Amino acid sequence: MRAEPPPPPPLAGGTDGPAALRPLVRTVLDALGSGARSRGGPLPPGGPEAVDSALARALGDPLPEDGRGPDSALRDLVEALAHGSADPADPLCAAHLHTPPLALAAAAELAAAALNPSMDSWDQAPAASALEAAVTRSLAREVFPGGAAPDALVTTGGTESNQLALLLAREHRGAVQVLCGDDTHHSVHRAAWLLGLPAPRTAPLRDPAALDRVLAAAPGPVLVAATAGTTDSGRIDPLAGIAEACARHGAALHVDAAYGGPLLFSDARRHLLAGLDRADTVTLDLHKLGWQPVAAGLLAVRDTALLAPLDHTAHYLNAEDDTEAGLPDLLGRSLRTTRRPDVLKIAVTLRALGRRGLGDLVDRVCSTAQDLADLVEKHPGLDLHGRPVLSTVLFRPRGASDERTAAIRRTLLLSGRAVLGRARADGRVWLKATLLNPHTTPDHLRTLITLVEGSTPDDGDARTRSRS
Repeated sequence: MRAEPPPPPPLAGGTDGPAALRPLVRTVLDALGSGARSRGGPLPPGGPEAVDSALARALGDPLPEDGRGPDSALRDLVEALAHGSADPADPLCAAHLHTPPLALAAAAELAAAALNPSMDSWDQAPAASALEAAVTRSLAREVFPGGAAPDALVTTGGTESNQLALLLAREHRGAVQVLCGDDTHHSVHRAAWLLGLPAPRTAPLRDPAALDRVLAAAPGPVLVAATAGTTDSGRIDPLAGIAEACARHGAALHVDAAYGGPLLFSDARRHLLAGLDRADTVTLDLHKLGWQPVAAGLLAVRDTALLAPLDHTAHYLNAEDDTEAGLPDLLGRSLRTTRRPDVLKIAVTLRALGRRGLGDLVDRVCSTAQDLADLVEKHPGLDLHGRPVLSTVLFRPRGASDERTAAIRRTLLLSGRAVLGRARADGRVWLKATLLNPHTTPDHLRTLITLVEGSTPDDGDARTRSRS
C-alpha cells in the first residue's frame, strides 16, 4: 500500500494563516536577537572571508535532498543573516543612506507579505490599490500643494524614479538633453543611457544666473535634473532659482529629492526646499528620511496627465470593457507588472506618526549631524568639510593622505567596530557619517570620533583585533 504523502506546509494567508505564522514569528524574533547579540556591534568582524565562512556553515547544502524543517531552517538562517549584517539600528553604523526601519513599518511588511497582493490588477489587490491611490495622491499634494491634479507612483527607490522621470520627459518632449550638476546621482546618467538619450551634460546648477545663460544657448528640448540632497554631502541645489531659469526657457525640471524630500514634513526645515513645487517631476525615497524598510520610493508628478505615456493594456489584466465597467486600471502605475504593496508600510507610518511625528524624526537626525560637526570642528586633529545641510557629515584626520583616510575606514569595517562611508569632495577623500538613527546620542558621536582617532592602517591586523 502506498504511504500517504505528508500534508503541504501551512500558508500565511486565510483564516488559518495567523495561527501558522505566530510560532514562526517568535522563531524569527528570537533569531534576530541572538544574531545581533553574537555580532556585538554594527558589523561582523573579520571582513568578507569571515562572513562568507560563517554563512556557509549555517547554510550547508542550499538545496538538500530532504529538508531540515521550518523551525531549523528559519532559526539558523535568520540568525546567520542577523549576525552577518551591517545593522543600521546600531548608532555606529553610519555609512550610507541605509535607514534603520521603524518597528511598526517592519510589522506592516509582515501583513503585506502574508496577504501578498499583486499591484498589477484590481482583482489581485482590491484594498491595496485603493490604499495606494489615496496615499500617493496625498503625498503628491505635499510636493505640489498648488497643482491642479498631482499624483505619485510607488517605485523601488530613487533609481527607478529618476528613470521614470527621464522617460516621461522623453515621451512628452522628445530626445531631451539632460543638464545636471557634477554631483548628480549616477542613476540619472544610467537612465539617459538606457533610454537612448544624449549623455547628460554638466551645467552650473549652483549658479542660476549661469544656468540661465546655458539654457539660452541650448538647442532642442532640455530637462534640468536638480538635486535636493546629494548622496555624498546632502547639498541642496538652489531650486527656486533653477525653476525660474527653466520657466524662462521652457525647459523641463526634475528634482531628485530622494534624500531631502522628507524635509517637507519639518516646519523648521521645509524652507530649504523652496521651489520644489515648481518642478515637473520629483523623486522621493521614504526608505531614507522616512525610516521604511526597502523599498519605499515615489515619483511625484505635477499633473496626472504626465503619466499618460505609461498607459498599457494587457487583456488578462485590464481589458477595456473591465476598465469601462469601473474596475481600476493599475498597469499605468508602473513599468513593472508584479508589484508588492509597498504602500501599506508607508500608510501605517503616516497614520501612526502624522506630519508632526515624521518632522520630528527628520529634525532629530539633522540636529545630530550638527552636533557631530560641532565635535569635529572643536577637535584639533580633524578637519570638517562643511556644515551639514541634512544629516551627512564629511570629515577627515588633519594632514592625512587620501590613502590613510581610506585605510582608516577599512580598518573600522574589518574590525566590525564602526561603519563609515567615504566621499570624494574638493579632490580629496573624506570619511562620511550619514546619521539616520534618531536614537543616536552625543556619547555615540564621541565614540565614533575616538574610534577614528585610534584606527590607523599600521595598527595591526584589523581582522583579528578585538572590539574596543
